[in-house]
Amino acid sequence: MARIGYARVSTLDQDLTVQLAALKAAGCDIIRSEKVSGSSTVGRDELRTVLAFIREGDTLVVTRVDRLARSIGDLQDIVRELRGKGAGLLATEQPIDTSTAAGKAFLDMLGVFAEFETNLRRERQAEGIAKAKAAGVYKRARTVDPEAVRALIGEGKGASAIARQLGIGRASVYRVIKAAP
Repeated sequence: MARIGYARVSTLDQDLTVQLAALKAAGCDIIRSEKVSGSSTVGRDELRTVLAFIREGDTLVVTRVDRLARSIGDLQDIVRELRGKGAGLLATEQPIDTSTAAGKAFLDMLGVFAEFETNLRRERQAEGIAKAKAAGVYKRARTVDPEAVRALIGEGKGASAIARQLGIGRASVYRVIKAAP
């Protein structure tokens, strides 16, 4: 009957300290954390680790439900997975405890609002992009031609020279190199 904490922030420059302290205060035996977007469960290795590790009678503890998921579908999938393992979910800053009917209902309501907030953010971003395009100041990121990168590597050019020549970032060059078979 362990309490397993999960903390998440969206970007590398955000701080996890407050969440980690709250999870420790809530009696979590194990705490996993990551700095990655919550708009999807894809690429959230620590969340996958927690869900693989959690056992019957354990409780997954988060500070708020939006730290766990930003879409109602993802939230429901996570809760279903927990329920299937006989584990519960508890949020320290919200009245969520999946062992009660009221807690389950409140969880679903918060999930809907988290998804609504994400959708509003996307709409505002699209409006901002449209406005920037109309003003002629929107610059779309350049696409990377992996074949061109490989050809320049074949010519013996380094990542910096390739990036300059193709007008892309060095990190893009390294991604192509890493993805090469």
